Amino acid sequence: MPSNLLANLPDASAEEVFETLAEWPGIRLERIVSNGQITPEGEWYDQEQDEWVMVLAGAARLLIEDEGEIALGPGDTVFLPAHKRHRVTWTDTDQPTVWLALHVWAQAE
Repeated sequence: MPSNLLANLPDASAEEVFETLAEWPGIRLERIVSNGQITPEGEWYDQEQDEWVMVLAGAARLLIEDEGEIALGPGDTVFLPAHKRHRVTWTDTDQPTVWLALHVWAQAE
């Protein structure tokens, strides 16, 4: 049955909402809905897995360590290798920002 990632959005006014859409060994696909949330000052994401993200709706800014800040809007994507420190510095407060995130863990050989 088809679904629409922009329909029936959860209320993210109080906190970001993370929803797992699919999961396989070493891979997780999730929808993230933000509405004004940012990474707390002084904190960084430093993940064990690679992450590819796409903004489907809304807008956001990411600060990537040693690379600077980037603005993201609908259709924009970014690949964040494992342990590439990054933080969300801004998300739209006038409308939900909807992200699609693909997390991939390295497989043992």
